[in-house]
Amino acid sequence: MKVALFGKTISTNDAPYLQGFIDRLESLNGNVYLYESFFNAIREKIHFNRQPIMFMTQKEIRGNVEYLFSIGGDGTLLDTITLVGDSGIPVIGINMGKLGFLSGISKDEILPALDAIIGKKYSIDERTLLRLETTEPLFGEFNYALNDFTIYKKSLNSMLAIKTFVNDEFLNTYWADGLIVATPTGSTAYSLSCTGPILSPDSENFVITPIASHNLTVRPIVIPDTCIIRIMVESREIEYYIGLDSRIRKLDDPMELVIKKEHFKIHLLRMSGRNFFETIREKLNWGLDIRN
Repeated sequence: MKVALFGKTISTNDAPYLQGFIDRLESLNGNVYLYESFFNAIREKIHFNRQPIMFMTQKEIRGNVEYLFSIGGDGTLLDTITLVGDSGIPVIGINMGKLGFLSGISKDEILPALDAIIGKKYSIDERTLLRLETTEPLFGEFNYALNDFTIYKKSLNSMLAIKTFVNDEFLNTYWADGLIVATPTGSTAYSLSCTGPILSPDSENFVITPIASHNLTVRPIVIPDTCIIRIMVESREIEYYIGLDSRIRKLDDPMELVIKKEHFKIHLLRMSGRNFFETIREKLNWGLDIRN
């Protein structure tokens, strides 16, 4: 079994779960690739019987591993997207955090999940990405996102005027703190906290959600993901931020921002017997009687 492990750090309380996972992987006599900075963060807490193979880039694991395990929460999993890219390597999220929409395997389920993966008892979800196109390479070659594109203000004292077109047809000028363009995967993230709708992962849509709109009648809108969205900030506020998932850039000049569907998808591994609706019932406490 050839696997890659990505993470940021591990708490002392969670270290035994990761140790058991490492021990099991080593017993399989496969190749274990470990993200180098993650190794440096955990080397005092985790014992390795065999030296793992270090990696830092997509090139080093492309074609060399069967799976990539994300050890952490949803934010950690989002950071794996630039490592996986269009390689087709399935990503498995091991949730060491709390909510974990994307990291669907809890730390208590690590070893049974690994056995299920060895037995090929899983499904692959293909998740749509969005792509940002600009006249300048703001995010280099990693100009795509699994969750969302965001634009938001820098100053606390004024709003942004965000002029938005869909397929060259004028949609709206949003007077707001910002704007979110989310994929179905991202519909349960920042967009949801701004009253955006939940989209099922296989729905072929984007949702455009304003952040703290000045006009209370302006609501989120769902559009087909075949649409091309063009955005331009038109306001007295010169400096503002844009983000692709957890990657942020500050802009201080007007610039046309074009969002469209990326040509490849990310493969997320899902355990057999699990489904999206079960996840949102569990994570959002749907159907829970809170009267007692």
